[in-house]
Amino acid sequence: MQRGGALPCPDQPRYSLAMKWTLPNLLTAMRLLAAPGIAVMFLFFTRPYADWFALVLFVAAAITDWFDGHLARTWKQVTKLGTMLDPIADKAMVVIALMVIVGYSSMSPWLVLPATVILFREVFVSGLREFLGDTAGTLKVTKLAKWKTTAQMVAIAVLFAQGVFEHYLGMSTFGLDHALFEDIIANREEDVLGLRWKYQGMIWAGNVGVVLLWIAAALTLITGWDYFRKAVPFLKD
Repeated sequence: MQRGGALPCPDQPRYSLAMKWTLPNLLTAMRLLAAPGIAVMFLFFTRPYADWFALVLFVAAAITDWFDGHLARTWKQVTKLGTMLDPIADKAMVVIALMVIVGYSSMSPWLVLPATVILFREVFVSGLREFLGDTAGTLKVTKLAKWKTTAQMVAIAVLFAQGVFEHYLGMSTFGLDHALFEDIIANREEDVLGLRWKYQGMIWAGNVGVVLLWIAAALTLITGWDYFRKAVPFLKD
């Protein structure tokens, strides 16, 4: 018999503080930790190596974004921990990557404007979900929101690739006469340094990345408005 305390009630529910670390949850956690790693690459490595490492890290993290959800559903391992971590990891990856790209783009307005729209929407929707609390399930992720995330991921990966092309081109043209460079690009001189494909890669990756980022920004506005419209009934006094 126990002394100095009440006997435990057999019908009393027991709560465990242990979280379920399944493989999908581990992949999600790794993606979350990889987000600040993108910025760290530019602190410890020079370009274009930092661009390469950031690109590989971002693409690997984006791939796990598909795998962790797929595995969780297939293996019936959808958990509260994974449900909580997944959107945080996605937002952290996008926000930090955009911060790095905009910062190293000399604040190009073609990148600053769509990046601002994307960041504003992420903060706005996160605030809505926090305010709604238990009723936040009203703001379920839609198919259009998934397309938005895909467009963001592809745009960011392409823009990192643009940085790789740009800096390899800069390394190859260091000390080269500008007139000779233009002649090589215009195919009037022999291209022994492989400048044309680096230049074309830089131009194409830059243009495609910017277009995709603007598409992502447009989808961001549409999905943000959709979430706000669904939240309006809960905001009335």
